[in-house]
Amino acid sequence: MTENSEAGAAPARTAGAPGAPEAAEVERAVAGADGGAAPGPLRRVAVVTGGGRGIGAAVCARLAADGHDIALAYVNDADAAARTARAVEGAGARCVTVRVDVSREGDVDLLFETAAAELGPVTALVNNAGVTGPLGRLADTSAEVLRRVVDVNLTGTLLCCRRAVREMTAGGAGGPGGVIVNVSSAAATLGSPGEYVHYAATKAAVDALTVGLSKELGPEGIRVNAVAPGLVDTDMHAAMGDPDRPARMAPAIPLRRAGEPEEIAAAVAWLLSPEASYVSGTVLRAAGGR
Repeated sequence: MTENSEAGAAPARTAGAPGAPEAAEVERAVAGADGGAAPGPLRRVAVVTGGGRGIGAAVCARLAADGHDIALAYVNDADAAARTARAVEGAGARCVTVRVDVSREGDVDLLFETAAAELGPVTALVNNAGVTGPLGRLADTSAEVLRRVVDVNLTGTLLCCRRAVREMTAGGAGGPGGVIVNVSSAAATLGSPGEYVHYAATKAAVDALTVGLSKELGPEGIRVNAVAPGLVDTDMHAAMGDPDRPARMAPAIPLRRAGEPEEIAAAVAWLLSPEASYVSGTVLRAAGGR
């Protein structure tokens, strides 16, 4: 099954954690603690799930360059996570990495607890972790794949949003408030027949969550938006069993090419920025016109 992103870190502590993914442990490391990024109430802290590869890695690097310290969640690929952590450090920010299965409540709690303890109050959440499973028709998709896709893409997003809201409404150094960006998909409106209608359905649910939660949290100063990428050139396609998919599908895109992870990261960064201070409840489509 395809995991949308992951993350890791430089060697540091390893702590046991009940319910942690597969190896039953959570790996944590802080990069950049001795670098140019000074801890303190003025530093913005972003939790990024699925932050080790692809779109998630690009988001971490971009937000670090924009002045965010990063709590990077990954599920399997510790090497990719370490590379992303080094990129964050190279941008002058601090990075704590936590091995997390976002579909597990205890893992999500540990992620946010670690972020707050190592970096400070969480001011932003980017829900990027996601899975698709193999490409194919719904009739040929196993119940195991269906459950995993719903658990990660929808339940995981709900759990992370819930914990972020609790952190943000509690009020950190800057008082209540914060920003959530959910990574949705153009599949939510295209339906993706013959490929992954189950994945598309979970992303449509994420869009509904984005709109509803933005209205629920607006009075508390919390903005909630989503970015809906279209075809993006990442290793996710190879993991789905079709490594040539970006090139094959490019002629169907009005811009005639696949997007790059950095282009999606730019959209996420804008929604998190003060320039988008009056934007909430919006699903920003970044799909090359499709």
